[in-house]
Formats: sequence, C-alpha cells, structure tokens
Amino acid sequence: MRMRTLWQLRAGTAVCLALALLAAVWSLNSISFVPPKLTPRALEMATASTQVVVDTPRSAILDLRQDTFSFEGLRNRAVLLGNLVASGPLREEIARRADVPVEVLQVAAPRTPDQPRAVAGTSADRHTTDILRSNDQYRLNIQANPTVPVLDVNAQAPTAKSAAALANAAVDALTRRIDALQLSEQTPDKDRINLIQLGRASGTVINGGVKWQAAILAFLVTLALACATLVFLSRLREGWRIAALSERAAGRTG
Repeated sequence: MRMRTLWQLRAGTAVCLALALLAAVWSLNSISFVPPKLTPRALEMATASTQVVVDTPRSAILDLRQDTFSFEGLRNRAVLLGNLVASGPLREEIARRADVPVEVLQVAAPRTPDQPRAVAGTSADRHTTDILRSNDQYRLNIQANPTVPVLDVNAQAPTAKSAAALANAAVDALTRRIDALQLSEQTPDKDRINLIQLGRASGTVINGGVKWQAAILAFLVTLALACATLVFLSRLREGWRIAALSERAAGRTG
C-alpha cells in the first residue's frame, strides 16, 4: 500500500530521490554555495609505522660486554628522545618535511609510570568537533619499548602516502636534530647517540571502500525518512479531506 501511495505521489517521490542523492553527495563532499563548489571529505584513514633503535656508535645493544646500567641508560634516552618529538621546534620541522600544516599535526609522546599522560600542547588538546573530522587529521604516536631502547613511530593521515611521509619525517627530523646537538656540543664519539631506523615506513589504508559505504548509507537513510514523511503527510492530508467532506455532508442533512 505504501508503494502504491508513493507511485501515486510521483512528484513527491522524485523530490525524495533528489534529497537522497543530495545526502549521498554531501556525505562525500562539503557543499559550498558561495562560491558553488564541492570539497571532498577525508573519509579514508591510513596508517604507517616504523621503528628506531637508540644505540651508541659501538653498538651497546650487540656488545654483550656492556653492563646493565648502560642498557638502562639507553632505554631512558629513548623515552627522552620520544618526548623530544613532541616539542614545538621539532613538530614544526616534522610538519615541514611531511608538507603538513603544523597546526593540524598532533603528537603523542611516550608514556611512562612517571609520565602517565600525554604532554600538554600535543594530542592532549581535544575538542568535541574532533569527532566530525577524526579522519582528516595528522597524528604521530611515539611509544617507547619498556624492555629495549626502541621507539615505535606510528603515524595516521588521510592517505597512505601522507602517513608514510609523516612517519619518515619524524625519524629524519629527530635524527637531524640529535646530530646537530651532538655536533654543537662537541660530544665525544663514545658518548654519542646513534639512531637506526629499521626500514622506511610504508602507509596502508585501513578502511578502504568507506566512501561508497557512507554514500549508500546516506542515500538509503535519507530516502527512507523522506518517503516515510511523504506518506505520513499524504495520509494526513487525506484524513483532513475526508473530515471536511463529512462535515459538509452532515451540514446538508441537518
């Protein structure tokens, strides 16, 4: 019966289809009327990861003659270097290398028992509007391995290419900054820190096909709501018409 009603109201059904198509387009693009343009939404999410070993030029990790204190010192330095990535100057260099606006780059530094929360000013600054643009963000999550002096660098970005570029930029910027500091401080070779990246990062899209899913869902939901509203208004109008006819008939017989 509902399908018959919709067929009889072909003009209204056409409007429902148009609204559903508009909702599908809106789910994929931001619509601007002045000036008229469509800006694609960032619905896909990509990640990339790499690891960095914090070592000495003589490789304290491979040298079994090194005592436990030196190994513990390397782990502490790894945590320190991970927090350095979240600092303002290094964030700016990472953003420049990855071709990302520095104001949208969020960095989460390593968390330890002494530092259980993220450093203020990085990814700790949250707003309710972040839910609407959770995929259109650039994030770096630096984790320090609790057993070995290794930093895990995890990046999130809208595309696989940008995620890989962000992860590699973090390693490159940190390496350059450490080398520059050791050179300026004239640190002896035996006391220098050597950062070894275990392979360059490569990005992967983790929610492929999400654009079509969002468009189809928006189309079906909008079409169902619009058609239900159309049928309701049609029945309401028909009820008013029948009530008006009944009142006229009662007036004539009276």
